[in-house]
Amino acid sequence: MTSRTVTLLDVARAAGVSKSTVSDALQGSGRVAEATRDRVRAVAEELGYRPNSAARRLRRASTGAVGLHLPATATRLDYYMNLAFGAVERAQEDGLDMVLLAPSGASGGRIASRVDGLLVIDPEAGDSAVPGLLDAGVPVVTGERYLGPAARPSGAVVCDNAASLTALLDHVTERGARRPAVLAPSGSSAWATALRATARSWGPAHGVEVALRTVPFAATPAEAEEATRALLTADPAVDAVICAPDGSAPGVLRAAAALGREVGDSKKADSRKSGSGLLVAACVDGPATRNAEPPVTAVDLRPAAYGRACAELLCDILADRAAPDTVRRHAWSLETRASTGPA
Repeated sequence: MTSRTVTLLDVARAAGVSKSTVSDALQGSGRVAEATRDRVRAVAEELGYRPNSAARRLRRASTGAVGLHLPATATRLDYYMNLAFGAVERAQEDGLDMVLLAPSGASGGRIASRVDGLLVIDPEAGDSAVPGLLDAGVPVVTGERYLGPAARPSGAVVCDNAASLTALLDHVTERGARRPAVLAPSGSSAWATALRATARSWGPAHGVEVALRTVPFAATPAEAEEATRALLTADPAVDAVICAPDGSAPGVLRAAAALGREVGDSKKADSRKSGSGLLVAACVDGPATRNAEPPVTAVDLRPAAYGRACAELLCDILADRAAPDTVRRHAWSLETRASTGPA
């Protein structure tokens, strides 16, 4: 079979089923028994079957485009802009244009007539547009899981956000912090929910009291500065601040400077006698953390690669290279810098 293109009919004959059953099994549609669906997919993979994307677009009256839905605050956050560029680049590799949807969304029917599939990034359970997007009648891949009551997406790409905050808390305590604080994001996205839950659970598990403060999902540096000033004034024992929102770390540094707290001095943070040392870290890396003075330790979520991963999964589902309900993992890394002491 390797000397010529493998067709649906070849797969049907080898699997002992009809051509329509093969089509339904590979597309995740129709009333096909799970055992039959698994057998068809295994045979297709063994034979090296690859769908004809051009013919598939003709059969489905494809638009040749996919939609991208970002949080309403995305336009001023570096993370989402990099994510979008990565998604656009990967979609173009499959010959698909990317349509940026308005934050308010649109009715499912209108969207389905304009795009072949959708990317919905960091969907909020409270976002009224998301249920319509998930029920638009086209494949939908979410960046992070959707925690709301609407229909399940066709696939998802997820990060272990609990592990990333755990790594930051472990890091600052290893560097001498005894009373860490977390400026966690508000909202009902999986990322925000995981960070708040982890901030609450990590302390009791490690015998360390964590001061948890909630700030806006896309808190500005000014909002982070105000929250940090209030936190350190009310609780001077706090010797490490981990801020979640993208781009907000400079505000934490400004508050520390105004209050005479020396950032990155692990010895002073550990002594607790002078109370002047403060370790600072961030849950999202970017220009604001890399270019700060001192540079801020942060979790690199690799947004461009994440956008590519989301678009790749959607392309794979559209081209029958991935089964519906596929969940893929995206890796992050911890970048340690001067704000938490010597690297």
